[in-house]
Amino acid sequence: MPNVAVIGSGFAGLSAATNLASKGVNVHLFEKNEAIGGRARQFSAKGFTFDMGPSWYWMPEVFEQFFQEYGHEVANHYDLIQLDPSFRMFFGKDDVLDIPANFDELCDLFESLEPNSGDKLRKFMHEAAYKYEVSMEDLIYNPGLSLMEFANSKVIKGAFKLQLLSSFSKYVRKYFKHPKLIALMEFPVLFLGSMPKNTPALYSLMNYAGLKLGTWYPKGGFAKIVEGMANVAQEKGVRIHTNAAIEKLQTNKKNITRVSASAKEMDVDAVVGAADYHHVENSLLADGLQSYSEKYWDKRSMSPSSLIFYVGVNKRLKNIEHHNLFFHEDIEKHAHEIHEAPQWPKKPLFYVCAPSITDDSVAPEGCENLFFLIPIAAGLKDSDNIRQQYYDHIIGEFERITKQRIKENIVYHKSYCVNDFKQDYNSYKGNAYGLANTLMQTANLKPKIRSKKVNNLFYAGQLTVPGPGVPPSIISGKISSVELLNHLKL
Repeated sequence: MPNVAVIGSGFAGLSAATNLASKGVNVHLFEKNEAIGGRARQFSAKGFTFDMGPSWYWMPEVFEQFFQEYGHEVANHYDLIQLDPSFRMFFGKDDVLDIPANFDELCDLFESLEPNSGDKLRKFMHEAAYKYEVSMEDLIYNPGLSLMEFANSKVIKGAFKLQLLSSFSKYVRKYFKHPKLIALMEFPVLFLGSMPKNTPALYSLMNYAGLKLGTWYPKGGFAKIVEGMANVAQEKGVRIHTNAAIEKLQTNKKNITRVSASAKEMDVDAVVGAADYHHVENSLLADGLQSYSEKYWDKRSMSPSSLIFYVGVNKRLKNIEHHNLFFHEDIEKHAHEIHEAPQWPKKPLFYVCAPSITDDSVAPEGCENLFFLIPIAAGLKDSDNIRQQYYDHIIGEFERITKQRIKENIVYHKSYCVNDFKQDYNSYKGNAYGLANTLMQTANLKPKIRSKKVNNLFYAGQLTVPGPGVPPSIISGKISSVELLNHLKL
């Protein structure tokens, strides 16, 4: 039975490990931190339970497919709640937009802001549905190793409709003129990717995923998904080691033969690097075995990092929903300060998740659990003074815009930023989401899922195909494991 080490227990690592073990491979999953889950870890303090990272549950069929493949159902592991409204957008103190879960109601909302935009939204979503279907069936599970992967009749015939070469920003503006509608359509790529003008129009599929398929919440938080996936992995035979950072990948004739962890050594037939790609290459491999140079990595366009505040409030709040987007400042300026002239934003937009609105298990009775996030450029200088300045600013803005005081009622708060992403995840430049989804970093143009220099080393996660986000990470783990199984001829 082949021995495989999987490095990193985020969604990609759990996905890869489970598929490998289900095919008869002896799998050891190594996690450097005390808890599994990578960015989807959870912590508790003063009766509050905080998800540390992901909070948007989109593309539910990807989660369903993972569990069903191994004889399980999502409902066996966690309760899934559809949010309605899906989220709230604040454009100012008395300027709020609730995004309904029902698509006909959403079309009516569009129509109320801009004549004929309801019908335009239906057409936009019809095209986005096509992109989503083709991407999910014919593109997203490709390993990105050969252009022949695109030699599919549906992809070739629909190449024009997929709009790989069109700008997302121009595409949205072809349909909508109202600034609120443009902000609504562009926010997924702004928060998770690149400037909308540099993002292919293909990614309108994200609008379909969020606005048509719905926004969901796993009761108990995202750690429930991690827990469920880990249970399935262990059922299939995966052995999970925590507090076990991999320190070295030993090689012989361009093959990894042994992995050295902080408390364990193991002979291996192959490795999946589901930790940070740059870290695995540059910190664990001997010199000369890197697929990509430092110059290559430095030139990559990274998706944002984040300044996050986990905040516990000893009273219930009004005027907010589960997901809240504060677009009260200039969107283009903030995006420019992330992607084109990296700097701390002068007038930041921010996002607030209040899971206690939906789930009373994540906060003490009568209290509110808040997660504040400011998207920032990766690689910025991070200090306690800077964090405090932004904490004071966004608490003040939250109070002003939602018309309620909370500062005196905050009983717990903790910050998380660039330095923490580096420390906890060995994250390149402290990025939060991986590579930006630009045209030159899409599909085959991403770092390869298979090492160019080491025969039995494969990669998974947000710095390779298919890209950033929880569902893509789950898919990435599956793709990587399939390629590894082919390598082992299993």
